[in-house]
Amino acid sequence: MQDIIKILEETGVLMQGHFLLSSGRHSNRYLQCARVFQHPRYAGEICRRLAEKFAETKPDICIGPALGGVIIAYETARALGARALFAERDQDGVMTLRRGFSITPGEKVLILEDVVTTGGSVWEVMEVVRSHKGEICGIGCLVDRSGGKADFGVPFRALLQLDIASYDPADCPLCKKGVPAVKPGSRK
Repeated sequence: MQDIIKILEETGVLMQGHFLLSSGRHSNRYLQCARVFQHPRYAGEICRRLAEKFAETKPDICIGPALGGVIIAYETARALGARALFAERDQDGVMTLRRGFSITPGEKVLILEDVVTTGGSVWEVMEVVRSHKGEICGIGCLVDRSGGKADFGVPFRALLQLDIASYDPADCPLCKKGVPAVKPGSRK
């Protein structure tokens, strides 16, 4: 675990400031995992370790939400010998499969995400998989920052669990101090 933390530190993944998270919550720290995934050697190593946590499930497909879950799903699929897909939002903002991707009923699907706070994107991808009658065999992420609260009803495993506070906007101490929030994530 310490070597994973060292990689995240070296690549500038953990940022300090006032951030508006994709969940709508606020935080004084933000994990920009895309920074680690710009280094293929680290991406391969991190995802290989995550794949080891799910080797017994033998998924047919690894899928992640665009944008944060694309590389992690691809590299984990490579390590597991599975297909790699990603779900993305349509013009109405609904998570869906596009680009000719498909899930055959009964295929075992491992859902992957870079960071889980509330699990909102994961729930949306779970709905996509279920709508195609895929069998969800697990959820994996690089960092679980849910404080142990994430429960998807299937095996959920993370490489790291980091205790990073997040706040409802009405209770955010940084908002109360007048510190402007920035939205560094991929959602508008």
